Amino acid sequence: MKRRKLGKSGLEVSALGLGCMGISSGLGSPVEKQYGISLIRAAFERGVTFFDTAEAYGPFVNEELIGEALAPFRDQVVIASKFGFKIGPKAESWRTLAEVDSRPEHICEVAEASLKRLKTDRIDLFYQHRLDPNVPIEDVAGTVKDLIQQGKVRLFGLSEVGVETIRRAHAVQPVAALQSEYSLWWRQPEQKIILTLEELGIGFVPFSPLGKGFLTGAINENTTFDSTDFRNIVPRFTPEARKSNRALIDRLGQIARKKKATPVQIALAWLLAQKPWIVPIPGTTKLHGLRKMSELLILNLRPT
Repeated sequence: MKRRKLGKSGLEVSALGLGCMGISSGLGSPVEKQYGISLIRAAFERGVTFFDTAEAYGPFVNEELIGEALAPFRDQVVIASKFGFKIGPKAESWRTLAEVDSRPEHICEVAEASLKRLKTDRIDLFYQHRLDPNVPIEDVAGTVKDLIQQGKVRLFGLSEVGVETIRRAHAVQPVAALQSEYSLWWRQPEQKIILTLEELGIGFVPFSPLGKGFLTGAINENTTFDSTDFRNIVPRFTPEARKSNRALIDRLGQIARKKKATPVQIALAWLLAQKPWIVPIPGTTKLHGLRKMSELLILNLRPT
């Protein structure tokens, strides 16, 4: 698989990473643990070296699964995880978490716990999962800077924040990557975010690069989701919205047929073509889906 560098950080990863959330939560029932481990290892065998997790996914179980799956080749992969939520003992899903917590002492606690679950001595990329309005971003950046100096974290990342926050954090500790939603179905980052990232030399890691599954073409207005699937509460996934957006899927299918590819491959190829420092992290719980994604970089598609 081809490789890319996340901005000026020097961090080199596979051009496609793997978003691991759906293995444990968010998109219906979690997969069986051994199957999840096999899926992660199959991704590595196909050239994926960038794996995205978080303490909140599960909660906790996704980090444990990733740690076990990647332990045999830990030094050959890049693991990204996240802090920033207050997770109580009764939390059943990270989507139910309402309280953010980026107090310096909590960040350090999360780092220590994540290191144990991930079976590693360092977190390669440590994101603030969500902005905490009660903690200045300078304090957050400073705390991660301390963790970097201690060797527990390699690089600092932010998730779903605006331009001002990025600049303030970057002034304290260089931000290696921003993780936010970006796809053919959600292009808001093009307004200000991408220009700022390019100016500062920050990599971009789009989550939901397949529109939370909508761009696969497998979802229509009649599709029903598991009761635990967060798409049940996403406005873009009301039956009316799905029906209205069907024209986009039809056009994507036309391009895919012309290129002798799949809609998934076209959607990801489009993202990769935007900037050389963009590394999408599609997720999948199916081995055939993993195969289709990994084939993308062999096809060298150039959609128009």
